[in-house]
Amino acid sequence: MADHDPGPRPNYARRRAALRDLLVENRVDALLVTDLINIRYLTGFTGSNAALLVYAWDTTEDRTIICTDGRYRTQVGEQVPDLRAEINRASARRVVEIAGEWQTGRVGFESHILTVDQHRSFQALGTGLDLVPIPGLIEQLRMVKDDFEVGLLSAACTAADAALAALLERGALRPGRTERQVARELEWLMFEHGADAISFETIVAAGVNSAVPHHRPTEAVLETGDFVKIDFGAMIGGYHSDMTRTFVLGSASEWQREIYDLVYRSQKAGREALRPGVSTKAVDAASRSVIEAAGYGELFVHGLGHGVGLQIHEAPGLAKTGTGTLLDGVAVTVEPGVYFPGRGGVRIEDTLVVRQGDPELLTRTSKDLTEVD
Repeated sequence: MADHDPGPRPNYARRRAALRDLLVENRVDALLVTDLINIRYLTGFTGSNAALLVYAWDTTEDRTIICTDGRYRTQVGEQVPDLRAEINRASARRVVEIAGEWQTGRVGFESHILTVDQHRSFQALGTGLDLVPIPGLIEQLRMVKDDFEVGLLSAACTAADAALAALLERGALRPGRTERQVARELEWLMFEHGADAISFETIVAAGVNSAVPHHRPTEAVLETGDFVKIDFGAMIGGYHSDMTRTFVLGSASEWQREIYDLVYRSQKAGREALRPGVSTKAVDAASRSVIEAAGYGELFVHGLGHGVGLQIHEAPGLAKTGTGTLLDGVAVTVEPGVYFPGRGGVRIEDTLVVRQGDPELLTRTSKDLTEVD
């Protein structure tokens, strides 16, 4: 089993300090955080009910409050020993009440997370707060991974690599088995190699099903001559891996070699385009142009990739419609694909971290065309 120790505990206070800088820029006095993933990022708390109040000007964090319910009284004390904890089942409501008692003024909220009904109920409390919609601030911070996060991402990728290697070594990818059998065995192997969970439902798509980008495994039987596309990931410490490899059962035909080589070259171009300061659109274009030049642009039907971390899909998006530029430390996938409906398709995907110079490759399984006997 791999060593999954990512190093010292993250500096959550530093993360909250970075958030406070953004709150000042957005001219709010505090932020109500209700997204559990963002609360975990800012505090380390992993319970299923919580709200967090972060003050823009409170550098001593005397007024930074986390609220959860009685089930997590012990857990919040252990995971968040440096903050004041309130115990109340209606966590978000209680935090808003406290902000009102303290006459906070302008309180930002995660408008992409908070429901309309919750917002109305907070307004009905009569706290006198000015509730200001501020989406995506913490997600902006989460894009750049620190060493602790990269350590967990790397551990998750290592577990996935090892599981796929074990699947191949035991001959579990072979004609006669079903997509569902292969998927479930691979998932179990990820657990055997240290995963806490799987990142998402494993995709095993054989034959004509490999032309469906996000095919769900069925009882379809693998046959000699099939493309078999496997998209899967392990999760360790809350962080996800994401990798796709496409195999051929038996000897590859000429058209299979041609398409595989095309996607291989496209993926290589996308990886090589990953640099700090490069726009997300430009990275997508670098990869997509290889496929377009071969005349198959219309068969590359999705974006090139996405951020990965505490969520399997997070900012930034690498796509034609992408916005912004890459920063050092951003973790992304690069996953071009070409899909021939009714015939088959190829996708090759890696998880990488943007660095000065070459990106850091976290998924190490070979991308050479593999013919499985």
